[in-house]
Amino acid sequence: LYVNNPPGVSAESRRRMLDGLRQLHEHQFASTPDAEIAARIANYEMAYRMQASVPEATDFSDEPQHVLDRYGPDAKDAGSFAANCLLARRLAERGVRFIQLYHQGWDHHGGLKGGLKRQCQETDQPAAALVQDLADRGMLDETLVVWGGEFGRTNYCQGLYRPGADFGRDHHPRCFTSWMAGGGIKPGVSWGETCDYGYNVASDGVHVHDFHATLLHLLGIDHERLTYKFQGRRYRLTDVHGHVVDGILA
Repeated sequence: LYVNNPPGVSAESRRRMLDGLRQLHEHQFASTPDAEIAARIANYEMAYRMQASVPEATDFSDEPQHVLDRYGPDAKDAGSFAANCLLARRLAERGVRFIQLYHQGWDHHGGLKGGLKRQCQETDQPAAALVQDLADRGMLDETLVVWGGEFGRTNYCQGLYRPGADFGRDHHPRCFTSWMAGGGIKPGVSWGETCDYGYNVASDGVHVHDFHATLLHLLGIDHERLTYKFQGRRYRLTDVHGHVVDGILA
């Protein structure tokens, strides 16, 4: 996260630099008491407080071994999905309101057999651990966990399916799956169906506008009233046809 001092810069010298910067800010504001200067100083100070809190949040040394074991063998490897899931829980505990995790390597146009297995090994246990950890700490009911991507993969082979071939699966935007937990979501519910071939939506499809409307509803926001003005007209994030998917709500 680039929060450590570079080589040759000590905490003491960094402190002197910040103290000098604060004096310059105060001097400028005293000579020119402007609201914009005060706002800029407040923003800088907030950024500093945020950065200063990061080392403690990213230090896993206070985590019990059984918690680390729950997230898997990669839990202490910085940058791994397991470590990021554990970090997400720690950030949520500290009041961070929006946390986003990325995990790359899902574009399996080739190398599907070994690639997908590796991706699942890296993500399945930590993702489940995060949900369970939040539940055990009484945080899941007020924390919405969303797992998803921008499209799915074809249910048929891309490339030749034969021994030794480098086959995979192509992009497939017609239907795919996301999962959600906590934050007002009804547990144990599966919503929507595909055709028998798994190529098209057969029933209860959720458009991206429906997905956004549902997320906003769970966050306590009426998506029909949340608008912004652009080029003379008002727009909604959910356009004019987004609907809350009531069937998945607790």
